[in-house]
Amino acid sequence: MTLILTNDDGIDAPGIQALQHAVKGKGVIVAPQTHLSGCSHQVTTHKPIHVQQRSEFTYAVAGTPVDCTRLALSQLVQNPQWVLSGINAGGNLGVDIHISGTVAAVREAAILGIPGIAISHWIKRPLVIDWQVASRWTTRVLGELFQHPTPPGTFWNVNLPHLEPGSPEPDIVFCKPSTQPLPVNYVVEGDHYYYKGEYAKRDRAPGTDVDICFGGSIAVTLLSL
Repeated sequence: MTLILTNDDGIDAPGIQALQHAVKGKGVIVAPQTHLSGCSHQVTTHKPIHVQQRSEFTYAVAGTPVDCTRLALSQLVQNPQWVLSGINAGGNLGVDIHISGTVAAVREAAILGIPGIAISHWIKRPLVIDWQVASRWTTRVLGELFQHPTPPGTFWNVNLPHLEPGSPEPDIVFCKPSTQPLPVNYVVEGDHYYYKGEYAKRDRAPGTDVDICFGGSIAVTLLSL
């Protein structure tokens, strides 16, 4: 099985290394050169995109996550079966999917007819991400989703919870995405407005991905174009 690995945190981020470990080193990495979190479905069409081949199976792209998916599927990788994006440092729950470059990469894959899975890790401060644990959980999830039907025009969005060290293994829960808005607030200093939304205080409608993830389980949603 040929896998394409990408992200929006940049090719040198620990999350994509954890993702590569989760698939036992398999897959071709085609990822942005720099951190592009929150870039949504932005594409590059009016200037050339520089691609640096770092190794036989690693490409650093001076473009967006969607650029990476497009280049991987059309130019760099033959006969891919899946596009995997992540592991993002931070949740991509509910309406986050409209902002997320992580999710956009697999949405583009679905548009181009290839199934995709976006994986993100919610950060419950002051905890820090244990990437070995995240990789282990991702292996579990991928093992299940690779066997699960993915209808044309759909893609998977996975959010890992943030648990205390030593906690039991989390359940994998298939659920619906939240449609509630993020908390939006700003600190004003003169003519400057600094965003100050408290992510952990967002709405937790029962049964939604926000509620499932915040409650300590792995939230898995099937999204449609």
